[in-house]
Order: sequence, then structure tokens, then C-alpha cells
Amino acid sequence: MAAPEAFAASTEVGHFINGRAAPSTSGRRQPVFNPATGAVARQVALGSEGEVSAAVAAAKAAFPAWADTPPIRRARIMNTFLGLLNQHRDTLAAMITAEHGKVFTDAQGEVTRGIDIVEFACGVPQLLKGDFTDQVSTGIDNWTLRQPLGVVAGITPFNFPVMVPMWMYPVAIACGNCFILKPSERDPSASVFMAELLKQAGLPDGVFNVVQGDKVVVDALLTHPDVRALSFVGSTPIAQYIYDTGAHHGKRVQALGGAKNHMVVMPDADIEQAVDALIGAAYGSAGERCMAISVAVLVGDVADKIIPKLAERAKALIIKNGMELDAEMGPIVTRQALERIEGYIGVGLEEGATLVVDGRGCKVAGHEGGFFTGGTLFDHVTPNMRIYKEEIFGPVLSCVRVPDLAASVDLINAHEFGNGVACFTSDGNVAREFSRRVQVGMVGINVPIPVPMAWHGFGGWKRSLFGDMHAYGEEGVRFYTKQKSVMQRWPASIGKGAEFAMPTAK
Repeated sequence: MAAPEAFAASTEVGHFINGRAAPSTSGRRQPVFNPATGAVARQVALGSEGEVSAAVAAAKAAFPAWADTPPIRRARIMNTFLGLLNQHRDTLAAMITAEHGKVFTDAQGEVTRGIDIVEFACGVPQLLKGDFTDQVSTGIDNWTLRQPLGVVAGITPFNFPVMVPMWMYPVAIACGNCFILKPSERDPSASVFMAELLKQAGLPDGVFNVVQGDKVVVDALLTHPDVRALSFVGSTPIAQYIYDTGAHHGKRVQALGGAKNHMVVMPDADIEQAVDALIGAAYGSAGERCMAISVAVLVGDVADKIIPKLAERAKALIIKNGMELDAEMGPIVTRQALERIEGYIGVGLEEGATLVVDGRGCKVAGHEGGFFTGGTLFDHVTPNMRIYKEEIFGPVLSCVRVPDLAASVDLINAHEFGNGVACFTSDGNVAREFSRRVQVGMVGINVPIPVPMAWHGFGGWKRSLFGDMHAYGEEGVRFYTKQKSVMQRWPASIGKGAEFAMPTAK
């Protein structure tokens, strides 16, 4: 692969409302950093209630015509957008690496997984088909249809600035809704670029809008009476706040929260495969993934075999600017996040965990100001430790030793989070029992990061998800539509006289 072209635009990142760039009226700005250098790369406008009101008004005005647009025509626009995404895949990936820090090849993978959702949304005519029963009662037919909600919004995190918004808006728009995106203010550039591609694809003005901002914008979306539904991905405390506040204001809400994903390694597992899986899943994207493996549950005597190999590999990680194609791990997104992650390492030491590999103080030549940390590995971690209980969201892998499969399942089920989990084994019965008994929403058997494909849907259990429906897939179609049931009878089949009893099939 040829060296990719870095994204280095210095212009302010603003809003996109009613089909065009919109000036900010709040006067508030925030710096956007290049995590690899630590330097300010550009500014992002922070919106106000005024920008939210303008975006909602544009979306509300566009909704009647868009909802009445035949699904096949909406799908054709999605298909044109799909082609543009494929054409500009590397541009989006470079934007991600420039503002998030993840390595370019990982950013390419993020864009590809987002494109999968757009491909799924292109099938919306099939997805919106209803049910029909002829002669449900004498002279009466009954059918159901799914109709769009109206104006819906998405609040998305920094760690997947392309993929996670695509979990939401392609399905929402294809179903006939109008969408307002509030992206992370840490890496905002991709959101406006995607808006421009949607307009280029032929999407009518007002159907997709972007409002940059912080809590001011979030609260304005949560309380605006014309926003019918809201999707969120982020930490559990904020997810619960979003869910509680949105529900209080009568909105449909899906709020995906935090994670503490475990990977169980059984004694019969292929050790080299397990090590490869743990290294990639714990340290890929610098651990800033909601599906990252942050706890290795080592069963029986497997710990003594696997810990030395993990230590060797963690020390050998190639850490550098993510635009360099041999990089395995890039920087942390912000200095504050770096300090929080390295603070957790100190907490782990204080609590008595064994620090096998210390990633603190990592320096990359030529990027001394960058927000870099190395891969960190703890052994002898126990469930009462903060580094086990809390989401660190960084390249820190905690190893817990347990005697058997039952203990590993009990350990995982006792945790407040239930997002993703994996089990590495060669035993089919172990795999079956584990997948049936573990209380987690997404399970991998010899798959370390079990992110479902576009048509299956994404979501955790317990305090990893607030709401009834998972993201994208058929669950996403259900979330962004409401069912209507129609019963029909024509005058020739109607009997004479009023009926005062509950109607039944006749």
C-alpha cells in the first residue's frame, strides 16, 4: 500500500444545517488536536440552543416530503451515497487518524464497517414490508405497516467518528426519518464530510443535519419537543442520563453505555491464537474501543503459559503516528484521556495487582508532544480492584486467574457491564455452555471482538445498554419506525345495528 495522504485542513469545523454549512451563533470554540503531535490542528464550533432549533426546524420541514418518498427512491439515494463512500474511503480514514489517532489501517476498517450499514440500508424496501391477513374475520382484512417517527437525533462518541454515526443515520433516513447528528467535538471533521457526500448523493436539504457541540447541544436535543427519538453511544453514566432525560421528555431512546469485555482462555485453547487475539483486541486502537478486551480470564494453569508471551508481545508493540503504515498502535485521543489511563495504572499498583508491563511514559521519536502511552499488562487482578471494575478505555489488559469454566462465567455475570465477551477453547461443549450461560449481549467463540455484521445488530446487556432495542440491523429498523395496524371492512359486509360487545373473529 502506498503511503496515505494525511488530513491537515486548518479551517474551523462548523455545523451543517438544511443542506449547507451554517455559521455558529454561540461564539464558542474548542480546539481539535492532532493526538500524534499534541498540537492544535483546527477549531470546532460549539453550538447553542439556536443551532439545535434551526436544525430541528429544517428537519421538521423536510420530513413530510421525505416520509412520502417511496422507499425504493430513498434506497437509490443511499446507493449513490454508498458509491461516494467507497470512492472517498481513504479520505475519511485519514480524517479519523488525524483527529482520533488510531492507525490508518484500523481507520480504514472502521469506514468499511460503516459502509456495511449503508449497504444494509439500501435494502429498506424489503425491511419495511408489513404483514397481511386476509379474512381475519368475516369480511375484514388486517395488515400492519411501519411508518417513520419524524425528527430523530444521534449523539456519537469520539472513538468511532464514522462507523457509529453510520449505525444510526443510514437506517433512520432510509426508513423515512430526518436526522440530526451531534458528533464528538474531539474528532468532528468526518461528520461534515459525510453530510456533504449525502447532499452530493441527492439527499434533500434538511433530511440530514450536523450540529457540533457539547452538553448544551445534547440537552437541547433531549428536551426539544419535536425530536421523537434519540440514539447514543458512550459511557454508562452519560447513557443513563440520556435515557432517563429522553424518556422523561417522551422520547424513544436507545443508549449504549460502557463495557468491561472479558476473554476467557481455557486450558485446551490454542495458546498462540489466544495471545494473538488478546494483543490485537486489548491494544488495537489503543484500547479505545467499546468492544476492546480489557480483562483476560485465564483458567487453570493457562496463566503461567500465556502471561510471559503477552508480556513479550506488549513490550514489542510498534507505537507511532498512525499514518505510518507499520504502526500497530497510535496515540490516545487527548492529553486528559492519557492522564486518566496512566492514573489507573497507578491505582492498580496501589491495589496490589502485579504490573508485568508498564506502558507509562512512552515517547515516540519526532512526536515527543504526542499523547502516547504503551501497552500495559497486569497480572493477579482481583474483582474488588478498580482496574477490574471500571472502564479504563485505554491499552491496559488485566489478567484474572480462575480455577474452571464455571468460575469464569460467574465472574463475568457478576460484573455490571455486559457488552461483549469471548471464549477461546477447542471443546465444543465448553463453547456451547459458555455462550448459553454468559449474561452478555455479544459473544465470540474463538473470536476476540464479536461485533455483529450489519444485518444482525449491535448491543449489550445489563448496564451496557439502556433501552429495548439494539443498534442497526432489523432492530434499528424497528427503533426508527412505529407499527400501525389497519383493519378494513367494506359497507357490503357490514351488518345492521350497533354492536356493544367486544368484537371477535366470526
